Amino acid sequence: MSEKAGGNGSQTPSTASQDREALRAYEKDLRKAERTVAGEIDPGARAMVVAVCVLVAMVSLLLPHAGDASGLDVLSMSTAAHDQRISLPSQIFVWLLVVFGIFASMIALLTRRWVLAWIALCGCAVASVAGVLAIWTRNTVGVGGIAPPSGPGVGLILGWVVAIVLTFHWSRVVWARSSYQLALEAERRQQAAIAEAFQQALRDRRDGE
Repeated sequence: MSEKAGGNGSQTPSTASQDREALRAYEKDLRKAERTVAGEIDPGARAMVVAVCVLVAMVSLLLPHAGDASGLDVLSMSTAAHDQRISLPSQIFVWLLVVFGIFASMIALLTRRWVLAWIALCGCAVASVAGVLAIWTRNTVGVGGIAPPSGPGVGLILGWVVAIVLTFHWSRVVWARSSYQLALEAERRQQAAIAEAFQQALRDRRDGE
């Protein structure tokens, strides 16, 4: 009887059990890989670009933001910042650059956590808009005999450019991770469908016997 079954090419119970175990192990590996990708990022070569941008952002704080007031003066609202009549958009921009462009980006690179990359992306995007407003406020004309404020300094412009570059690269990193996760989810669904079809075939075979 066993030789007849072997001649017909049918699977023995032990072989079918091994196939089911292999399918379950493969699905388990896929789920594990999906969980890993869901929580981590792989910036690749962009990590170097982001690291350089963080360094440039730090340098921009030491350069003139407006007149003789540096980014650090704006951050602490020192006497030099008051003398230059630093407005609220400039303060918001510098704080956003420090919190998201420097600290959040550094932590996201070190931990490679996806949620921190998203936070850095959103913060740098808002900083890019705040940078435009900060530059615009430095280009306003004087009103009522008040002298116009000094124009935007090299530190302000450099920090704004860095915020834009960081926004672009963090968006690419987050999008790449999301695409890879979607591919893993599609592969896992396909494997689940194969496993279901295999189990259905086994049930049909038992019913036929």
